[in-house]
Amino acid sequence: MNQRFGWDAPAVAGAAPRWWGVGQLCRAVADALEARFNPVAVQGEISGFTRAASGHCYFTLKDEAGQLRCAMFRRAASLLDFAPRDGEQVQVRGRLGVYEARGDLQLVVESMRRAGQGALFEEFLQRKARLQAEGLFDEHRKRPLPAMPRGIGVVTSLHAAALHDVLTALRRRAPHVSVVVAPAAVQGAAAPGELIEALSKLYLLGQAGSAQKTEMATNAPAIDVILLVRGGGALEDLWAFNDEHLVRAVAASPVPVVSGVGHESDFTLVDFVADLRAPTPTAAAELASPERGALLAALHSQARHMQRAAGRHLDARAQHLDRLSLRLGRPANAVAAETLRLTQAAQRLRHALQMRLQREQAALARAGERLPAAAAPLLRRAREQHAALAAAVPLAAGQALRAAQERLNRAALRLELLDPKLVLARGYAWLQDEAGRPVTRAAHTHAGQRLRATLTDGRVDLRVQDRPAR
Repeated sequence: MNQRFGWDAPAVAGAAPRWWGVGQLCRAVADALEARFNPVAVQGEISGFTRAASGHCYFTLKDEAGQLRCAMFRRAASLLDFAPRDGEQVQVRGRLGVYEARGDLQLVVESMRRAGQGALFEEFLQRKARLQAEGLFDEHRKRPLPAMPRGIGVVTSLHAAALHDVLTALRRRAPHVSVVVAPAAVQGAAAPGELIEALSKLYLLGQAGSAQKTEMATNAPAIDVILLVRGGGALEDLWAFNDEHLVRAVAASPVPVVSGVGHESDFTLVDFVADLRAPTPTAAAELASPERGALLAALHSQARHMQRAAGRHLDARAQHLDRLSLRLGRPANAVAAETLRLTQAAQRLRHALQMRLQREQAALARAGERLPAAAAPLLRRAREQHAALAAAVPLAAGQALRAAQERLNRAALRLELLDPKLVLARGYAWLQDEAGRPVTRAAHTHAGQRLRATLTDGRVDLRVQDRPAR
């Protein structure tokens, strides 16, 4: 054996053997690969994908027949428009070489895209251009979202994580808003048709006075906005949302539609026709739902404004009432003054009648002395009539006085019912500040302020100890 493959056997007949250093041989192989193959384009399945702290990516491309170690340095990795993951079919371009430190064959990847993305992306661009030319993506077609939706429709798969994210966000932000879920497949050949059917069911709830009422539309609340959502994926995973029939169905929606398909870097034709595009399903739910805390804060602000306005109105009416009460005065004082006036008037009337009777009696006496004896009977009858009149006048005056007194008593009784003393007697107090103005609200006082309280039997001076709660 040593004779056939001995150390001294020439590598080539007639030539002396050449001894290679390991590094030299690796570089020579690398140079041969560079001259023979590079640049190369390879398609395969990603396996063992890792991203180092430096930003460089390392993985293996494999298929049924073999595998190839790959490295993608930070600059090239930063240009990726998707996140590579194990099991994903990709197409890469790069340069084949040898990693001399280990003597491994290695592909340095300079660009990467998902397998099949080229043809799909071309079709995507063609559909987009055609639908855009029809005006389906025009901004003037976009409608604003309702500030206070009565109900929110959600179209997605019942098994999708996006549904859980959307419902969680809606419960957190707007638990008072009704949510109607219309399930549909979000991936596969049947997905576009199911998505269109689910949207059609929600459209019945968004059309006021619609003649076509299904059982769902009869029992469900009105829908003011629709969320069309699903999680992220490859271009082929999201392809259902590029369906032309689905795009036209979204354009025909009677209510605004928010698309939340995929991640922020994913775009579908539904995103362009929707009234609003959200970067994620959760963001779609947040954009469509009013934040409960903000609504409650606005309501509290309005309530405080109305309370202050009502307080100012009541204060103004109270001051007006106080002025009227000051003009009215105390009922008892008014009754006493009226009684005194009536008594004085009665006394003056009796005195005037007596003086007039006395004058008339003196005049009759003088006339009797001058009359002849034949006129004595006539004088006697005149004196009798005068005496009867004198007796009747006090009686009539007394009756008139009693009638006036009765009217005065009835008025006094009515006034007594309005007497503030009756209110004070029930335990209430009348508060005034140092200027004599009535104090009707605790908010109008301050710590250390002097007040005067009028009770049923007198007045008490007070001092405010604590600042009242606002």
